[in-house]
Amino acid sequence: MYWTQEENPASLRIADDVVDVLFALDCRQLPVDHAFALSEALCAALPWLADEPEVGIHDVHVAGSQNGWERPARGTDSYIRPSRRTKLAIRAPKSRVDRLIAELTGVELRVAACRLVIGQGKVRPLSKEATLFARHVVGTPDEDEESFLARCAQDLGRMEIRLRKALCGKAAELATPAGPIHARSLMIASLTVAESIRLQQTGLGPQRLLGCGIFIPHKGIDPVQRDG
Repeated sequence: MYWTQEENPASLRIADDVVDVLFALDCRQLPVDHAFALSEALCAALPWLADEPEVGIHDVHVAGSQNGWERPARGTDSYIRPSRRTKLAIRAPKSRVDRLIAELTGVELRVAACRLVIGQGKVRPLSKEATLFARHVVGTPDEDEESFLARCAQDLGRMEIRLRKALCGKAAELATPAGPIHARSLMIASLTVAESIRLQQTGLGPQRLLGCGIFIPHKGIDPVQRDG
């Protein structure tokens, strides 16, 4: 764990050249480990996504429990059950947003044999929160927590982002036909506004189309669970 104290600048204009596009979706269920299947289906429908370095596909995420149902562990054959409020989120350059919405709205996908129909999309700007969270950042099989954080600090340094406070979760695996991708969740706190926006725009590490390295706002360090 890294932990130093520093004040965060109060205000800065949020750059809008990269945004999130949130799509309504109609989907009864998806595999818990759906990142590869979702990416494959979206890139088949919109081949240009794979050639756009600033595009990232968020995991379809639901609450940890719904009416007594507990979210299954990743790596099982179980399913998540998206609600009507669940969104499909794609991070993309603003210059691609109109095309993205026009070409995806109304499209029906098969995600690992599950039917998913994409509804209307709306734009959400990036956040200027000082604390950001990524559900998955790519690591290596033999990398412990200390090594993972040290490497992330180096990668962030090359982006001119100083790592002051960080907390990572347990190692996890994302299934792909080529073999598992090893990853950890990562929370980074006490970012300046400029650093926060830069990290959201750029991401951290590879596999953005599988939801890795995509940071979203988080309210603070204390509630983050260290369970991946």
